[in-house]
Amino acid sequence: MLSRYDAVIAGGGHNGLVAAAYLARAGRRVLVLERLDHVGGLAVSARAFPGVDARLSRYSYLVSLLPSKIVKDLGLAVELRRRRYASYTPVGETGLLVDNDDAGRTAASFEGVTGGGADLDAWRRFYAMTAEVAAKVAPTLLEPLADRTAMRDLVGPEAWRELFERPIGETVDERFADDTVRGVVLTDALIGTFADPGDGSLLANRCFLYHVIGDGTGDWNVPVGGMGAVSGGLAEAARAAGAELRTGAEVLAVDPSGEVVFRDAAGEHTVTGERVLANVPPAVLARLLGEPESGEPAPEGAQLKVNMVLSRLPRLRDARVDPAAAFSGTFHINEGRDQLARAYAEAARGEVPSLPPAEVYCHSLTDPSILGPELRAAGAQTMTLFGLHMPARLFRGDPAAAREEALRATLASVNAVLAEPIEDCLLRAPDGSPCLEAKTPVDLEAEAGLPGGHIFHRDLSWPFGEAGTWGVETGHERVLLCGAGARRGGGVSGIPGHNAAMAVLEGP
Repeated sequence: MLSRYDAVIAGGGHNGLVAAAYLARAGRRVLVLERLDHVGGLAVSARAFPGVDARLSRYSYLVSLLPSKIVKDLGLAVELRRRRYASYTPVGETGLLVDNDDAGRTAASFEGVTGGGADLDAWRRFYAMTAEVAAKVAPTLLEPLADRTAMRDLVGPEAWRELFERPIGETVDERFADDTVRGVVLTDALIGTFADPGDGSLLANRCFLYHVIGDGTGDWNVPVGGMGAVSGGLAEAARAAGAELRTGAEVLAVDPSGEVVFRDAAGEHTVTGERVLANVPPAVLARLLGEPESGEPAPEGAQLKVNMVLSRLPRLRDARVDPAAAFSGTFHINEGRDQLARAYAEAARGEVPSLPPAEVYCHSLTDPSILGPELRAAGAQTMTLFGLHMPARLFRGDPAAAREEALRATLASVNAVLAEPIEDCLLRAPDGSPCLEAKTPVDLEAEAGLPGGHIFHRDLSWPFGEAGTWGVETGHERVLLCGAGARRGGGVSGIPGHNAAMAVLEGP
């Protein structure tokens, strides 16, 4: 190991690997230090249940924001598969099915749920607008920042007003009449974000924007081989370019001069980088720098993640819909507009929502490679659930008891929209235990070091700012952010890693 590098990267998550690959390919000497025994951070796959041959994307699970340019630049051998079905939302004894390949079937489903064509027409107009915004904004995410005026001019007056200036809740309420349709649209504004869509802070707007602009299309694609295949490809690209990746190496301190102290099994070591790229949350970087607390509100994640392996797919109330179609897209559970508002109000009072809104999908329906041959032959499937409005505050007092309460309420919410209990469909591990695990924000804080369990490291920011900067700069010239907490960060995107590398390569 050298004592001096052109770049020392603190944290080997996917963004750190992107930065390492770009910098090493440019001939820079790069050292990546990762506390865990593996790289990839939360973008990994794991066999979560002993004796069960299923590789689950345990934390992150879908890819939307990863630009095809990064995949091409780094020569990643990663396949992302499109999902034919966008979503299915049970409503009473029927449901709303959005079929990307059959406009007539989608129209008939809207007719059956909403009783008319007005909301379908509004749906088409609204998503035509977001598609245009995605096509315009996505390329800018890999460029120096535009300022507010330039971004407004780029997206146009209607989209700017509807998505950037007024609360997304008001926009959706005005455009759509049906409560179910409103809720389906608004879920993209609430993933990992504890917010009221009608609030003037526009936090929900920022979340919504990042969920509809990914790679210029907004498609949420399935990584073949699981999320670990994405991080594995990035690690391979970084190593092939000459980057040094060290696991089991915990960064203890960062000095603005570029000095980094870390600890591994052999003890403490000090290295120096011309630049230090921090693939850690901003709050963690401040601690590593020895800076006083900023006084800003602490980050707070707001999700319940439940991983399951099923022996079979559950039956739906509407027998006309194939469960394989319903569960291969996003399956919305009690996420109507009013249901979302009620759950938010309960959680804001410190209560686990009485009917938790959630969504699920089955990775293995699109990519069966994550299952072993015997599980595939038996008809087993993976199921990932992401619960909304589950802020960290709910789990602070007694984390284990609160997790169990949230899980019970969430499973009851799931069962309320199915024709049979989901528990009857769970696969049993060899020891007889059900293949089900739940992760709260407090679990993510303890296991992954994310303050408040915030999956975006902190609240998402607008994709514009000080013109000409990269959105990765800190108060120290030699220290840059390259993780999700950078501007234009969040999600499995690699964008902050790319932008930090560009800031180094194009800087003085």
